[in-house]
Amino acid sequence: MVTTNPALAELGGYPLARLQDLANELRADGQPLHDFSIGDPDEPTPRAIRDALTDAVGPVSRYPTAAGKRELREAVAGWVARRHGVTVDPDAHVVPSAGSKEAVFHLPLAVVDPQGPRRHVLFGTPGYPVYDRGTRFAGGTPDAVVLTPEDGWRLHLDDLPTERLQRACIAWLNYPHNPTGATADLSWYREQVAVAREHDLLLASDECYQELWFDQPAPSVLEACDGDLTGVLALVSLSKRSGMTGYRSGAIVGDPELIQRMRMLRPNVGTASPDFVQAAAIAAWNDQSHVDDRREVFRAKRDVMLPFLEAHDIEVSGSQATFYVWFRAPGGDDAAYAEALLGERIVASPGRAFGPGGEGWLRLALVPTVEGCRAAVTRWSEAIEAGRLPG
Repeated sequence: MVTTNPALAELGGYPLARLQDLANELRADGQPLHDFSIGDPDEPTPRAIRDALTDAVGPVSRYPTAAGKRELREAVAGWVARRHGVTVDPDAHVVPSAGSKEAVFHLPLAVVDPQGPRRHVLFGTPGYPVYDRGTRFAGGTPDAVVLTPEDGWRLHLDDLPTERLQRACIAWLNYPHNPTGATADLSWYREQVAVAREHDLLLASDECYQELWFDQPAPSVLEACDGDLTGVLALVSLSKRSGMTGYRSGAIVGDPELIQRMRMLRPNVGTASPDFVQAAAIAAWNDQSHVDDRREVFRAKRDVMLPFLEAHDIEVSGSQATFYVWFRAPGGDDAAYAEALLGERIVASPGRAFGPGGEGWLRLALVPTVEGCRAAVTRWSEAIEAGRLPG
């Protein structure tokens, strides 16, 4: 019998894949379905970005390089300077990625020594499943830190025992946070940078939702470094910022030694974005107006969902940013409530899909249009009033 990587058996299927399969089964009958499960919004990618891609498709296709086009690295560096006031060298501090998921998964391959004494990777839970999965496939040991609403769903490295920090090589941050939508301020980032440097940890900050804020612009870990990016990486993405989920385009920014290590790794796994995708990415990073417009669309969706939940005394936690709304399951069982919502043709993600600490909560991804959110609220309200759902 052919052997397989034991990590596959340990992990099983991707947590949200089954939910999406159920949604597709419901969608097949042609009746309206209100799908708030996977973070893939319905709004179209801006025309200028699409045009930049199609204009760059030439008659001959060439292999892209792992370092990417310099114009793309310059566009990322320019955005970092405008958005965060941080100067980075496009040659030393930036490497393109195929979105943030791929970069999150592959980063441990460049950092974790499977036989070394520091092979643990810290991350918050509930959280993005790929921190755990990328660690396992790299031969590392996942070390999840349970987050709580009392702490604002924030990971505080200084609360962890010294031995736990000293056996780790990477600590993942993710704010604005998936799945809770919680945020963190600059003083919090400074505290995490200080702890990480004290214990020689790579501080990796997944910032793919960083442009989806509503009250105050979300800071970057790069702002907390005071010009010294040693031991720090920020992972940024165009998927949410620019409606480019299918383009798979982002970047890793930070410590020049680690950026060089990623440039060495990436040709081995073949993750360089095609040149025409890079052309679209250059257009996206160089324009802010479409980002501001998209943020207002998500604000409008949020303004539909939050008052509805409040009116029915459904507790919302976090949810200050991103296009996610995180709410406590009426009745306490997130899986049971998600199943009951499915009966109403409303798809929400049970919090347990995002790991320990997510039990009893659900996530809504504001994927449908504003009109779709209103239709879902109407259906949901009718189900509560009819007693088919607890409210």
